Amino acid sequence: MGKFTLRGMTAVALLMAGLGTAGAQESNNVVATEGDWTVFAADNPKECWAVSPPKSTVNADSEGNEKEVTRGDIRLYVAYRPGNNGEASFTGGYPFAPDSTVEVDVGGQKFNLFTEGENAWTGSPDEDQKLIAALRAGSEVVITGRSSRGTVTKDTFSLSGITAATNTAKERCQ
Repeated sequence: MGKFTLRGMTAVALLMAGLGTAGAQESNNVVATEGDWTVFAADNPKECWAVSPPKSTVNADSEGNEKEVTRGDIRLYVAYRPGNNGEASFTGGYPFAPDSTVEVDVGGQKFNLFTEGENAWTGSPDEDQKLIAALRAGSEVVITGRSSRGTVTKDTFSLSGITAATNTAKERCQ
């Protein structure tokens, strides 16, 4: 539970710092852009992360009918801190349904992320490493979640540049 809370606090800190906003793309803590991914770095605490918005989004009701909805920022993150091998997380732009999971599909490899509020994470550092390896080897990832209102969302992210972006983030935060 402590790890889950630490992950939640980290995500909230990132969002509060404005990293989940479009304006963050112009922030002075951008250190690199690799393909569809942007690398950010911070000094206090020392953290580096690669982040990308989705290329496409589909929102549907419980019967699969597409519908228009308002969502906040949608981002896929891979974060690094000194002594850490990387942590993957997702921000869906809406509160997830209580006790729900988010499915991550990278070329047929599937992972389930735990949710809290608008954020989702793997269950362990081992799962982080498996997911990050799959992301680095893939070309796109589809992330499916369910909102507290029952809307099913599918966000498709390009993985173009993720290997270089995660390499840069990891090297900067060793």
